[in-house]
Amino acid sequence: MIEVARSLKEGFFMFYETFWALVLGFGLSGVVQVFAAREEISRRLGNHGPRAIVRACLYGMASSSCSYAASAMAKSLYRKGADFVTSMAFMFASTNLVIELGIVLVVLIGWQFMAAEFLGGAIMIVLLALTGGWFLRTNAAARQSPESENTEARHAQCAGPTHSMSNLRSLSHWSDAARCTLADLKMLRREMLIGYTVAGFLAVLVPTQVWNDVFLKGHGIATTLENVAVGPFIALISCVCSIGNVPLAAALWKGGISFGGVLSFLFADLIALPLLLVYRKLFGTKLMLRMLGVFWATMSVAGLVTQGIFRAARVVPTAHRSLIVTERFTLGPTSILDAIFLILFAFLLVLARRRRHGDGSSDFAIDPVCAMHIETENAPASCVYAQQTIFFCSERCRDRFVSDPPRYFVKDDAPIRHASGSPDGRG
Repeated sequence: MIEVARSLKEGFFMFYETFWALVLGFGLSGVVQVFAAREEISRRLGNHGPRAIVRACLYGMASSSCSYAASAMAKSLYRKGADFVTSMAFMFASTNLVIELGIVLVVLIGWQFMAAEFLGGAIMIVLLALTGGWFLRTNAAARQSPESENTEARHAQCAGPTHSMSNLRSLSHWSDAARCTLADLKMLRREMLIGYTVAGFLAVLVPTQVWNDVFLKGHGIATTLENVAVGPFIALISCVCSIGNVPLAAALWKGGISFGGVLSFLFADLIALPLLLVYRKLFGTKLMLRMLGVFWATMSVAGLVTQGIFRAARVVPTAHRSLIVTERFTLGPTSILDAIFLILFAFLLVLARRRRHGDGSSDFAIDPVCAMHIETENAPASCVYAQQTIFFCSERCRDRFVSDPPRYFVKDDAPIRHASGSPDGRG
């Protein structure tokens, strides 16, 4: 029990160390999602030429960092006419080139990992663009697959239409940004909880010898090659994706894994087992297996190339921390930043609550089932409950709500407009 308590304590202090970074990162992400204009996306992404790939990367950087949302938005883009490889480039950018990920990497492991994440993310996208046309060919059946209607594709609304930058003075749009921030945090709470908890147990309970048995050490280039190949496998079986894999990366680095191995693990959040099951439903088993092979190879090669670049520049970190974080409260920069951003977080709650009470715009709503931030005008499903219209990201979420309304309904959160209709939820 003592070791379990130590593990939980380690996980908690990882969260404490990065709390301010999470609020900052998700806050900036919410602002970008609401104010960065993204129009005629599919028309602009109809091939996987250089311009389309660059556009996809910019759109991905301006979207949520949720891996599930990224995969679903990629499917949505593809179904609307975007090239499949370009849609995958969007997904890579959305999970590797986003602000919040970089900030947390700096706090937990160091600036080298943040720089390597962004450089490696760009390398992965280039490799994908060069090889995807050969190995990820699709047909019309895959584009029109009806299975996607009732899967995690509901998360695509997370990266939906936004306001323009000309509306920066609109308080209602800032309220939308606050809601988008809180929606992303709520949507990713499970991944972050698992990530910090598992990282705490790995850091405390797993002896260094275990990592030495899994990852080679001291064999030169063979060590690097084996580490970058095994890193994605650890990501696959860990079942943690999105920003939740950063604490695990910190634990792996503490265990003595090579720089390239940790990078390939970070890159591989898109092949975590739960996401592979999503791909299977979205695109079919054969295409999912091809995606796994291409993604795995791309992530391993990107880890290898990035380590080579950093080694040539002599900026590969050499020190492996004996402690990931300090396991006690101290009055220092972290405590001050946490206090400041706790106040900012409270302000976001107030701003989002203003939107809930109907003082803000009615462009967006929160799905009460999955916490997705969705555009009301294009909401795939809605119902009437307690004389209020509630919007959902999919019929699946609506059906779950209808089966047990009191479980999901929050008076201040769900309603956007008053409406008449039957209270059975089938309005």
